[in-house]
Amino acid sequence: MLLGSDFAGKSSALAELRAAEPGWLVISSDAEFLGPQHSVVGDLRNLTGQVLSSADSAYTPEFLTGLLQMAVLHLKDEVMRADSGIPVLVDSYYYKILAKCRLAGVRDNPMFTWWRSFPQPRRIVHLEVSGDSAWRRCREGADLNPLEYYGRRPARAGFDLYQRDLRRLMREETRDVPLARIAECATPAETAQNIREVLAHELVGEPLRP
Repeated sequence: MLLGSDFAGKSSALAELRAAEPGWLVISSDAEFLGPQHSVVGDLRNLTGQVLSSADSAYTPEFLTGLLQMAVLHLKDEVMRADSGIPVLVDSYYYKILAKCRLAGVRDNPMFTWWRSFPQPRRIVHLEVSGDSAWRRCREGADLNPLEYYGRRPARAGFDLYQRDLRRLMREETRDVPLARIAECATPAETAQNIREVLAHELVGEPLRP
């Protein structure tokens, strides 16, 4: 499973791996990785954007969590459907969404207990990224949504604090899963190669799980 804070480069690395390793299955809720049969999952990003851009009182954090659960269930369903004979690499699984729901104000929810009961990944690969690089990649806040920073509008201080807390909560959720860290790389191709090297031993003798 691939994990990282916002703008760590997960999607770019997954795209590189999918192109270079056609025998691997990449599972993600991002539109570029969805087939036409799952187009409704891609629509969730627009729906989430509408919820986040509405007036503060229009939707509760619990409503947002219910909406995001559909993305979590898509990831879980695709993991369960995957052929056991091929390597499977999952983008963030439920960990990042759960952390963001907690940061949105949902301290506990029965859905969280259910998510935590899902099959656990064999290994997590965590992509590191510096604050300067992440801020540059989001075009100094222009590409941020309210689930990526603190405050009423994007600013570097609110972004850095949010990403710090996001990393902390993701570490809490993944503390019992073997984890390997990959330092920030210059290119997505280099990141993808490092992921291959980390996971190489997982592919010997038995298939890679998420």
